[in-house]
Amino acid sequence: MSKVDDETIPDSYRYHWTPKSDVPLKDFLTKFRPSMVENDGTKPWIWVQGAESKVVPDHHTGEIAAIEEASKLLEEVTARIEEIKNDASIPLRSNKKTGAKSKKEVREQVQAEAVAKLKEIALKHKYVVGKWLIFAPHDKVDSIWSSLATSLVEGPIAETKAFLAKVATSHPGDNPNQQHVICLYIPDVYDKDSATSIMRVLLRSHGFSLSGVKSDLFTLIGIDSKHPSGIPSTIWKNSALMKDSEIKELREAHFAELNSKPAVSVEEPQEKEKSLEDPTAAKSKAKTKPKSKKRKDDPFESDNDDNDDSKAQTKKRPNQSNSDDEEQPRKKQVKGD
Repeated sequence: MSKVDDETIPDSYRYHWTPKSDVPLKDFLTKFRPSMVENDGTKPWIWVQGAESKVVPDHHTGEIAAIEEASKLLEEVTARIEEIKNDASIPLRSNKKTGAKSKKEVREQVQAEAVAKLKEIALKHKYVVGKWLIFAPHDKVDSIWSSLATSLVEGPIAETKAFLAKVATSHPGDNPNQQHVICLYIPDVYDKDSATSIMRVLLRSHGFSLSGVKSDLFTLIGIDSKHPSGIPSTIWKNSALMKDSEIKELREAHFAELNSKPAVSVEEPQEKEKSLEDPTAAKSKAKTKPKSKKRKDDPFESDNDDNDDSKAQTKKRPNQSNSDDEEQPRKKQVKGD
């Protein structure tokens, strides 16, 4: 089976919700939580599709041709980078007098040209779909995923061009340090205005910690942060779309608004029944009720991490579902879903 065929989501796949599903989204998210669904090799992702009215890009006619052309280019660039590394005539440091460029400068020039050529290939074959990448810690992934999926279907994200989302399921065994990658799909990664508008919603309405925008073409030809070509694995880094100060301001505004809302106290059923039977029980409960803990501002921050947004954006994530900024190839949707 080819890589492209292997991306098809079969009708029988239980972990794929669409607006036509018999199960309400809330029930689906409650039943299939990424922290509880263990990937045995047959269920690596949980998928949620946006509203039926969303325009899903029909890019599959040019997908194979784009992958073949881009793969060939990547091989050539990788070989060229290796040549530069081993070329003794290229100095380690640049020389202003002679105009000689350093190995780093020569590599970066080749990589920049490759990025431009990959864009040309994507546009030529109309294969420009991609995704915003978000990483969530294992102990908070359920709430983060539920928030994003719900918003995609019936919240602020539903008002954007984003049309599909998925989250990585859990590794086998107990692994509390696991990081789950979440992908929010957008129709055109090169549409800067659209990518920025979605980014604004993700920050202001959800307070998400973002890891950039990646092209599906890059994923399918194997470009990640560790690829020997050194080609940047994302089309857009956060700072290329928005100033760091604005990113921080939007996230802080979200959490400030969240913390200003009064906490809702949920009385346990057995205690409620007891209070109805015995009025003194309710009074006793009120006296001994412990104070609620202060809400943690950033759900992406682990209990032991410092609250440093810039570090959260760039630090290496141990034991995450996929390497650094990577995820497995996106699966096609089956018509009629």
